Amino acid sequence: MSIADYLSDLTSNDYIDGRLYDKYNVKRGLRNADGSGVLVGLTRVGEVHGYIVVEGENQPVDGQLFYRGINVEEIVSAAAREKRRAFEEVVYLLMFGALPSEAQFEKFCALMEENRKLPMYFRRDHIMKAPSSDIMNKLAQSVLTLYSFDKKAEDRSPENILRQCIELIARFPAIVAYSYMAKKHYLDKDSLIIHEPNPKQNTAETILSLIRADRRFTHLEAETLDLALTLHAEHGGGNNSTFAVHLISSADTDTYSAIAAGVGSLKGYKHGGANAKVSGMMEDIKRHVNKWDDEAEVEAYLEKILKSEAYDRTGLIYGQGHAVYTKSDPRAILLRDKAAQLANEKQVMDEFTLYTLIERLAPGVFKRVKGSDKEICANVDFYSGFVYSMLGIPVELYTPIFAVSRVAGWCAHRMEEAVAGGRIIRPAYKCVQKHIPYTSVAEGKRQALTRE
Repeated sequence: MSIADYLSDLTSNDYIDGRLYDKYNVKRGLRNADGSGVLVGLTRVGEVHGYIVVEGENQPVDGQLFYRGINVEEIVSAAAREKRRAFEEVVYLLMFGALPSEAQFEKFCALMEENRKLPMYFRRDHIMKAPSSDIMNKLAQSVLTLYSFDKKAEDRSPENILRQCIELIARFPAIVAYSYMAKKHYLDKDSLIIHEPNPKQNTAETILSLIRADRRFTHLEAETLDLALTLHAEHGGGNNSTFAVHLISSADTDTYSAIAAGVGSLKGYKHGGANAKVSGMMEDIKRHVNKWDDEAEVEAYLEKILKSEAYDRTGLIYGQGHAVYTKSDPRAILLRDKAAQLANEKQVMDEFTLYTLIERLAPGVFKRVKGSDKEICANVDFYSGFVYSMLGIPVELYTPIFAVSRVAGWCAHRMEEAVAGGRIIRPAYKCVQKHIPYTSVAEGKRQALTRE
């Protein structure tokens, strides 16, 4: 007998009648009936704002994202105006709760640069000798392996957790880049190219430098990737991967176990892996739509996708809609504006125009096909994959680069849980399996699980 012989019985045994969720008032996905998240905790790290409640009903508003109470649009605007790196400033803000002075910022950047290198022989023994086809899995494994190189791995003091967090944030770019190079060489049979991190480069520059054979990049390319990292760094305590870090941390485990859990969550196609889904969908659209600027043709194909007649037949237009944002996702707007500049430099404005056309048409198609009045908007995943493709970043690195950014938010929430948590997160599941008597094999009354 094979595993497949058991499958039908196993799936039927795990089936739960959907009506039972209503009967027992279960908050599926930790969501309330109106789609809002169940309030399970408090945080000072980040805030996501997408609607207001008026007379008991949700009213869509322009989306806003706050890091430690500061609007991320103000951070991005100031960084562009003053021509300085934004991601490192955001890491400092998230970890320490306030913006750094010029002197503090320089010292912090130096600290990040000091910690970019991996432990001796880590790259050779734990990355190159065990390549993985999936970089996110390799990243999670590498995070757990770093535990073995930490003499104070089990120290739960805030000071030690902070040290561990800074080291992990600094090391993520190198782990991701080397994991990709190992996969590219040993599994894809391509040339092996390894660069050492340049201690004078920021996070965005480090990533581009480590994954490019010639290590060269333009100012706009580095600036664009820095923006993407800045916008992905934090998104409130309720997103799946950050909640996973809170959940695991609440059990009083070590930092490496908690952050590895965040990586595992972010890998999922319903979370961080969505940007790769957008890229796949857009390639499909470009193949099947003859005139990219023809609204009627584009709209017709979007209808087919939504009706499960095209692309992966899931009925989803990837990159559209969000759990909190309704009228607009501020991250998508900021990244779209920067993408326009990069598309002009790369001479792919026709493709950028297709993206903006889909963003404009998708809400109307959704309302018409689904018969829903729900307001939806493009989310950050819709443009992030396009930006990465223009930067020459391979699809395998889309979600890992998301992790390079989001580890900052995870670490801030890890610190918050360690300082202010104190109680293990333990929701309830109601068992709806009927009680049945035990039957003995000797009595010959047991029914076989499957037919042979």
